[in-house]
Amino acid sequence: MNKMKKSFILIFAFGMILFSCQNQKNESEIIMDNPFFKEWTTPYGVPPFEEIEVEHFLPALKEGIAQREAEVEAIVANTAEPTFENTILALDKSGELLDKVTGTFYPLSSANTNDEMQALAREISPLMTRHRDNISLNPVLFERIKSVYDSRNNLGLDKEQMRATEKYYEDFVRGGANLTDADQAKLRELNEELSKLRLQFGENLLAETNRNFKLVIDNEADLAGLSDDVIDRAADDAKAAGEEGKWVFTLAKPSMLPFLQYAENRNLREKLYRGYFMRGDNDNEHDNKEIIKQIVKLRDERAKLLGFGNHAEYIIDLNMAKTPEAVYEFLMQLWEPAMVMAKKDRDEMQIIINREGGNFKLASWDWWYYAEKLRKQKFDLDEAELKPYFSLDNAKKGLFYVVERLYGLKLEPRDWPTYHEEAEVYEVLEADGSKLGVMYMDFHPRDGKRVGAWSTQFRNATYRNGERIPTIGTIVMNFTRPAGDTPALLSFDEVSTLFHEFGHALHGLFADGPYDRTAGSVPRDFVELPSQVMEHWAAEPEVLKVYARHYQTGEPIPDELIEKLEMSGTFNQGFETGEFVAAALLDMDYHTTENTEIPDVRVFEKASMDNIGLIDEILPRYRSTYFSHIFSGGYSAGYYVYYWAGVLDTDAFYAFKETGDIFNQEVAAKFRTLLEKCGADDGMTVYKNFRGKEPSIEPYLEKKGLK
Repeated sequence: MNKMKKSFILIFAFGMILFSCQNQKNESEIIMDNPFFKEWTTPYGVPPFEEIEVEHFLPALKEGIAQREAEVEAIVANTAEPTFENTILALDKSGELLDKVTGTFYPLSSANTNDEMQALAREISPLMTRHRDNISLNPVLFERIKSVYDSRNNLGLDKEQMRATEKYYEDFVRGGANLTDADQAKLRELNEELSKLRLQFGENLLAETNRNFKLVIDNEADLAGLSDDVIDRAADDAKAAGEEGKWVFTLAKPSMLPFLQYAENRNLREKLYRGYFMRGDNDNEHDNKEIIKQIVKLRDERAKLLGFGNHAEYIIDLNMAKTPEAVYEFLMQLWEPAMVMAKKDRDEMQIIINREGGNFKLASWDWWYYAEKLRKQKFDLDEAELKPYFSLDNAKKGLFYVVERLYGLKLEPRDWPTYHEEAEVYEVLEADGSKLGVMYMDFHPRDGKRVGAWSTQFRNATYRNGERIPTIGTIVMNFTRPAGDTPALLSFDEVSTLFHEFGHALHGLFADGPYDRTAGSVPRDFVELPSQVMEHWAAEPEVLKVYARHYQTGEPIPDELIEKLEMSGTFNQGFETGEFVAAALLDMDYHTTENTEIPDVRVFEKASMDNIGLIDEILPRYRSTYFSHIFSGGYSAGYYVYYWAGVLDTDAFYAFKETGDIFNQEVAAKFRTLLEKCGADDGMTVYKNFRGKEPSIEPYLEKKGLK
């Protein structure tokens, strides 16, 4: 080897060493700068959002996975006889860093996402799926859990320990721990592919909703019928979209629904509604039909691998309903009277069309418009009359009033770190001033936020070294925005949604148990009880008089309007119940079908709706291609749970009404105990502990006007 060649090699090698050292330094600096590797000294340990960059998530998540797998390996390597403390408790308290990272990432990816976050979600999804499978399919870990489970009656466990042991054993069995090695390998493939498909479904829907459609109006005559505040918001949206001087309507419900209710231009109503109900079904790059086919097939394959007849059996086995047959029976009790009401309303709306000289048959995009005319005809009530009394600020005051009267809670606004300038932060204090938790509230639509409304946590309440670490919760909505000098004026449905989501938040704030696996954990068809019961207070005259005040005059809502609101309470329930139950039955049909090789999603959907006799004038609340609850959310074979929980929440509110005091402190204390300890037993037992009996469906049918 000549000297020049040797010199080159030496220089190259030295350079590589320097490069390697520099890389190590950079990695070290990244770790030093990564806020997830530091103690959060913020109030309550809320995430220091201003310090967190997208680049921080992945290295922190990988380290969190490594730490949790090391903690699991320590459990597995323990040569001592398996006990609750060295196995169940050790597993329950593992993964603190991982929880910190995912607890921040997942809420942000729904409420404040962007292209970088979406790309990161695609990278994180398979990592987390593999990690969960690595734990649930660890044979030695399962043997230790099974050992504790098998001897649980002889270990002197208390009720909470017994419940945690049983739930972990059940989790592992349902996660495939008893499968052969070959079947476990297959299960891993199914889980990973499903996680990718669910994520892609949601990304497609976000693009179809927020980016790929807007109705641009440049002729002022086409705004006929719309109120000034709706027109002003459309002008603001146009300006934001670079269409200044025009008016823009989007597929966000606060923009779309007022247009469908009041715009006189029928062709434009059709165009807007068609843009909504064709989301994910436009045969473009964001089409969801093929994804649905794959999800249905893979879910069924996984369920059969785990010993169930179909995906619905697998899901509902853990719920209060127990079987798909019970769900179908329940839904049909609602479906039949709903269709009778819907057909009656349809015929009355057609009479209005004919009387006005309309030469057309009522269509789905006409329903909201003529329902408002029918409401006015029957009750002399126009929803536009109500909105001035439901400003967002007033609705919040009503909510805070209710939770203080019921539970003594106070919500104090704080100038603490937040993830978006529109998100508000509140400290939640007990009546005695002690600290309960933190609540973020995020009210309005934007491009980086998915549709709908939801409640989640940046951190669940937990115990560390005997100390309770409080919840950091969030509720996220897509409410009507302010327009010009007019504040955000909500529909009564939006007010109800605010109360609903805060009911979920209360569940998270109150949940109290020593073990992470069971604290606040309830069956899926129980989970909407805490949220839906709160909606009842929003409509009570006593509460309306407190918060429903005209945004200009400050005058309380008049008794006449309250009376009209009460009288119209069951109005349009044929439509509302019908569209909901149709979607719930579509969900069940997908997840009980014997032929999981679905050749055509549109054909499957139509056959499902034809089978139950859905009328042409009504679409299911969610058509397949934008049914995010079941194809990208956690409600597959479970969309029915909202109405199942409706039976519970109606019965629960009657517990207050029966005393003659909707703020009865004794009943409120018992209901708070239900929310605190609901993970300690099965759903019906917990409910009967509160109510003293099982609920009846009759009050629910009566409330909805279905009997």
